[in-house]
Amino acid sequence: MTAIRLGVNIDHVATLRQARQAQAPDPVAAAAIATAAGADGITVHLRGDRRHIQDRDLARLRRAVRTHLNMEMAARAEMIAIAKKIKPDAVCLVPESPGEVTTEGGLDLSKTAAAVKQAAKQLKAAGIAVTCFIEPDTKQIELAKKLGADSIEINTKSYAESRGRRRRAELVRARAAAQLGRGLGLGVHAGHGLDYSNVRPIAAIAEISELNIGHAIIARAVLDGLGPAVRAIKALLRR
Repeated sequence: MTAIRLGVNIDHVATLRQARQAQAPDPVAAAAIATAAGADGITVHLRGDRRHIQDRDLARLRRAVRTHLNMEMAARAEMIAIAKKIKPDAVCLVPESPGEVTTEGGLDLSKTAAAVKQAAKQLKAAGIAVTCFIEPDTKQIELAKKLGADSIEINTKSYAESRGRRRRAELVRARAAAQLGRGLGLGVHAGHGLDYSNVRPIAAIAEISELNIGHAIIARAVLDGLGPAVRAIKALLRR
C-alpha cells in the first residue's frame, strides 16, 4: 500500500498571525510540525496583497524546509523575480483577482498563454519546476503541456462543493483529466476544497501523485493541534 504525497498549505497560519499583526503563530514553526507529522511538502501562496504569507516568511521557509517547498503565485514579473531569488522547489502558477476570498478557479491558459509561457521559461531556467493550476479540461491540459509546464494541479473545487450525482460526475471528470495529463507526460496534482470527508476518492486516482490541502487541515488544527490534523488526513491518503 502506498500513499499519495501530501503538501500542507500553511497560508492560514499566517492569516491568524496577520489578524493581529503579531509574531505568532509562526508559519516556519508550523512547517516543522507538519513535516514531523508526515507532510511530504509545504505549500504557501505569496499573494500580491500579502494578506497572509509575507516575503520574509518565504525566505525563512526556504532555509527551513528540507522536504519540498511549493510556492503558489500569479504569473507576474514581481513574483517571478522573487521566486528566482528564493528558489522554491516548485512554483504553481495560479490566477489571482483583487478582493477574492480564495482562488476562484483555474487559470484560463487560452487567455494567459503569453504570461504563463514566459513565466515557465524563466522559472525552469532557474531550476524551478512549474505547475499550472487549471480546471480538469482537455484544452487547458493540452495548453499547459504546450506552454512548458512540468505538472498540472487539477482544481477540485467543483468536486468538493457538489454532492450526489454531480459529485460523481466531477470525480469522473477529474479522473479523465488526470489520465490525459499523465498520458502527455505531465505530473498530476490536485487541490482546492479537499477535506477529511471528501479526499479519499480523489486520492484513489492512480495518476495523481500529489495533493495540496490547507484550510481543512488548519481549521482542524485549531481544535486538535496541527500534528494530529496532519496525521489524520495523511492516513486517508493511503492507497
